[in-house]
Amino acid sequence: MNRKKSLETQYFDDVYAAKDDPWDFETSEYETAKYAATMEALPKKHYTKTLEIGCSIGVLSLLLAEITKNLLATDVSQKALDIAKKRCENKSNVKFECMSFPHEMPEGGFDLIMISEVAYYLSAVDWDSAVESVYKKLLPEGNIVLVHWLPEVHDYPQTGDEVHDSFERSMSGKLSNVFSKREENYRIDVWAKS
Repeated sequence: MNRKKSLETQYFDDVYAAKDDPWDFETSEYETAKYAATMEALPKKHYTKTLEIGCSIGVLSLLLAEITKNLLATDVSQKALDIAKKRCENKSNVKFECMSFPHEMPEGGFDLIMISEVAYYLSAVDWDSAVESVYKKLLPEGNIVLVHWLPEVHDYPQTGDEVHDSFERSMSGKLSNVFSKREENYRIDVWAKS
């Protein structure tokens, strides 16, 4: 069994101290294609309240802002949030908050919850408890979207497949999988609460 611990805030502070865009979200063709596939996977053309967990520097946030009335984008890194705020400064429907997922969750419910490239930073135990917290935040008829890199990364506690598979086990009978796509390096799963 995987016994790695969740990555701490300091890990992300160090990553962003070294580089403003550590995963090349702005410039990578891979990221651009993955973001397009993520947006295409959404079952609805418009959402009322969206929660983006782990928004990083706001590249996906900018796309989500176009299809939601209110977007709350969160991240553990204040530096990443400052960059995201600047990117989305012309979007009055976007709010950013520094939160440490899963220990901190916003108030209220959401009809779209986006968890893109985040959950594998958590230990299996922390992710299992987070899944229930996320589920409780999802409004009826809402969607949860999981998008994760699949190859193993030595300092990440989990792989993308482990994250998606454990989510599926935990949410069996509670949510329906309405979209699933697997590419060479990433996986997208969309879940619906009916």
